[in-house]
Amino acid sequence: MKEMFITTLSLAHLEQLYDLEQLCFVAPWSRDSYQREFSENNLAHYFGVWQEQRLLAFGGFWQILDEGHITNVAVHPGCRRLGLAQLLIAHMRAACLTLGGSTMTLEVRESNIAARRLYEKMGFATAGIRPHYYENGENAVIMWSRI
Repeated sequence: MKEMFITTLSLAHLEQLYDLEQLCFVAPWSRDSYQREFSENNLAHYFGVWQEQRLLAFGGFWQILDEGHITNVAVHPGCRRLGLAQLLIAHMRAACLTLGGSTMTLEVRESNIAARRLYEKMGFATAGIRPHYYENGENAVIMWSRI
């Protein structure tokens, strides 16, 4: 297998990130949302896992004071179960810590058992439910972790 590496994402990566977003999510964020994340949101930090010139996975978080809020983690369907999400989350945790963070939080679909297990494996614990959080009415599970 060819070498993979992590980089910080920027507006220059918008098209590949958006294509991967479309492939991974039923209700993806819009291209405009990501464009604003990169050009206007000083709290936003995004990282990508690459193999050569191909974006295999990405994750992002907002650093709000001493707290990191994970906004999204996406892994190409053909690259799942290779540890890329775990690698990204570990990288985001380290970045959050470097920025003065001490905790991280996220919301995950109640039905996304695989993601919830991964987050639990990485030290996140369920802290509550956001009823009808998603467009389809599905609940979000709120999870927290100390870094």
